[in-house]
Amino acid sequence: MTSARPLSTTDAPLLTRLLPRWPQIAERILADGLGATPPAADLPDGHFRPEVLPAIYACGRAVLQAISEGRTLTRAEVIDFVAPVAERHAEDRFPLALLIEAMYGSAQSVLAEAASLATPEEIDQLVAIGAGLLDLLKNITITVTETYTEVGQSIHNADREARRELCSALLHGRPAEALAARADEPLVDSYTVLAIHARPEDPSTTATDLLARRRIRILHRTLDALSNGTALVSFDGSTGLALLPVHSDPGHTLRTTALSAELAEKLGAGIYLAESVAVPRAQLPGAAAEVTELATLARTLGRNPGLYHLDDLLLEYQLTRPGAARDRLAARIVPLLEAPHLLEALEAHLRFGADRKSASAHLHVHPNTLSYRLRRIGDLTGIDPGEPNNSRLLAAALTIHRLYSPAGPPEA
Repeated sequence: MTSARPLSTTDAPLLTRLLPRWPQIAERILADGLGATPPAADLPDGHFRPEVLPAIYACGRAVLQAISEGRTLTRAEVIDFVAPVAERHAEDRFPLALLIEAMYGSAQSVLAEAASLATPEEIDQLVAIGAGLLDLLKNITITVTETYTEVGQSIHNADREARRELCSALLHGRPAEALAARADEPLVDSYTVLAIHARPEDPSTTATDLLARRRIRILHRTLDALSNGTALVSFDGSTGLALLPVHSDPGHTLRTTALSAELAEKLGAGIYLAESVAVPRAQLPGAAAEVTELATLARTLGRNPGLYHLDDLLLEYQLTRPGAARDRLAARIVPLLEAPHLLEALEAHLRFGADRKSASAHLHVHPNTLSYRLRRIGDLTGIDPGEPNNSRLLAAALTIHRLYSPAGPPEA
């Protein structure tokens, strides 16, 4: 669409009234378009905002400016705005039909906004805006369709599959030389092993599946940036492992420490990382099991999301080692399982120690009530929590209880 003459800002008051309102219009386009399209409507608030809203805002201003100049955006201009966003949606496997439906809904929203502002004398300008939007939709639809096709052909290509197989072979101690050659990824003597755990999700739905695929995409891109494209990753959107080749890089630990905060910001969720640095290749399976358990421990015990090493959870890790002592210790808590108020009292006592006033305030009970409950704990378990050594024993038993379900009372 090319008009006979450009619409200047002096003879196009409709456009000059529309442009200042564009930030609010862009917000509404996102909310009424992608934000209202199932399963997108079930995603967390703001899910699309960081990646999609800037593109809507920039592309919309560009097309309105082009209309005011009597021209259309070129295909190359549209690709610059749209292709990166379309690629991310394609990698997340957001349904193409729903994306196109949202795009057309957005264009209708813009046209309706323009029509609400237009006077009868401005019908020619409204027609010009409609024609420009139709031309834009044509180019966006072509760009999005082509991008989805390209991503669909490449996302599971041979190179990526070879890298996944190489990662799996190294983590399980299988021969890896042939897979490394196929993946064009030289083996190194040692790797840093990184476990990645997100907070547990609700049962799988279309929305949670979209979130998982988005996490996979973001994690891959973030680790590629961290490792110059050499990271080997096995991640399902909730839990997984990564191998980062060690190349005598003294700044590695600092960067992985920053990684936990970076992922939390990008993924919008609490992320637990556990790391074992510079593990010889032959020891990777054992290190993978260790960091997986550390990440699980941190999450299960309610620790703050972040990066953990074995030294951060030495006691908790040791308490989880199988054996008769662990089982007998865990069974000490069994008499309290049917009395949640006693478990809460024990947790408060262990948290605040001898400060009964703070512990009782935390529980919103009188200090005498707390004292009574601690005596009941001693009666039921045979361990007086008022003695320091016994407190440590009960703390260990409580930790095991959080991780395991005791089968019953200890044997005589």
